[in-house]
Amino acid sequence: MEFETIIGLEVHVELNTVSKLFGRDRNRFGDEPNTNIGVVATGQPGALPVLNKEAVRRAVRLGLALGSEVQHYSRFDRKSYFYPDSPRNFQITQYTFPIIKGGTVVAEVNGVEKSFAVTSAHLEDDAGMLKHFSNFSGVDYNRAGVPLIEIVSEPCMRSPEEAAAYAMSLKAILEYIDASDCNMEEGSLRIDANVSVREKGEEGFRNKVEIKNMNSFSYLMTAIRGEVERQKKIYLSGGAIVSSTYRWDAEKGETILMRKKEMAEDYRYFPEPDLVPIVLTPAFIEEERKKLPELPRSREKRYVETLGISPHHAFLITANRSLADYFDRALTRSKNGKSLCSWMLVEFSGRLKEKGIDLDKSGIPAESIGELVQLIDEGKITGKIAKSVADEMVVNPTRTPLEIVTSNPAYLPVSGVTELGPIVDEVLRENSQSIQDFRQGKERAFAFLVGQVMKKTQGKADPAIVHQLLKQGLEKY
Repeated sequence: MEFETIIGLEVHVELNTVSKLFGRDRNRFGDEPNTNIGVVATGQPGALPVLNKEAVRRAVRLGLALGSEVQHYSRFDRKSYFYPDSPRNFQITQYTFPIIKGGTVVAEVNGVEKSFAVTSAHLEDDAGMLKHFSNFSGVDYNRAGVPLIEIVSEPCMRSPEEAAAYAMSLKAILEYIDASDCNMEEGSLRIDANVSVREKGEEGFRNKVEIKNMNSFSYLMTAIRGEVERQKKIYLSGGAIVSSTYRWDAEKGETILMRKKEMAEDYRYFPEPDLVPIVLTPAFIEEERKKLPELPRSREKRYVETLGISPHHAFLITANRSLADYFDRALTRSKNGKSLCSWMLVEFSGRLKEKGIDLDKSGIPAESIGELVQLIDEGKITGKIAKSVADEMVVNPTRTPLEIVTSNPAYLPVSGVTELGPIVDEVLRENSQSIQDFRQGKERAFAFLVGQVMKKTQGKADPAIVHQLLKQGLEKY
């Protein structure tokens, strides 16, 4: 049997409002447990929720950024369930009338642009956090009541790579519109994946399994791959998949069964009696539309069209707003976008990867990388010298490339004809066979001679002058 994978994602995003969705307690990560709590989030008798308008604004901006239908009327519902991290024994969510319907996320998958459909997105409040110790568990209610927006996709993804690309592009959009910091390590962005397989060509969907609370794109892909293989084996052995909920265990690198899948009836949804519906005017929606910044896809296309950057490099740069802003600052010192991309994504990111540091958080000013590229383009240093300069910039981020070059005579290029002429003559005398090969039409022989000159000058020779002098010298021999 040949199988086809079906994937849909539910992405839960904590909004970066100052206070919580229905109360005045602070929305802030990292404080002492149970200090950012209030009467609403902890379910005190008689406490009534009051909707945070800023959370609504962020939801509207997301809908506009996705090209969705922002609903003029939406409503909250109660979702009843008992769990220690939910002090009220219910969650306030939007089940029947979500604030966003439809929409599209465009992402690059293995160099190919693909579009993925969004079903809906709705506002809800987060639960607290269980903390497990050696012989007991505790609950931190600081997160209880934090505003969430849950974005639900269509079951339109067919591989783990497509799922990760969709999630990465959605994360970039959320960062660009400043709806969330999307810090996955802190749980600001969490992903649930609904996974099923079916025989290729089969119509309809088979039972699905939900994998909850993955907080990295690599975990997302690993968990989906493992679940797909598990389902295939069950079907090939004549078994059947039971709709269930699993959690991803990062330490064990496997999914663990939590419970059989609940149905909507199990949650006893009904309209939230303590909140009025959200009614948005066209003027309010238009006001938020005007606040939208340049979005990732528009920025990516601008880089490709105006700077000549490859679509793949442009995608990598714009997928992170902070990195894209960093790139724009580097462009103030050098207009060579292609070279800047290469130095940022390959040279500097490669050096910093061992330290686990992102380039935009490394302390190296973006303008310094632009200056380094400009020095190369002006012929003041060679590419080889530039790599040594980059090594020093990583160690001493505050030093500019020009300061590093001028303070070290070894970095000053050999560029004059007077200096290079004797070296070129010496190389030609020592490599008569290469001269013969060149005259027989072997272009590699010329490249070899260039390499010998660069070797003798320790990579400090100006390549353009080396080429000129070699061509002149070869005419004499």
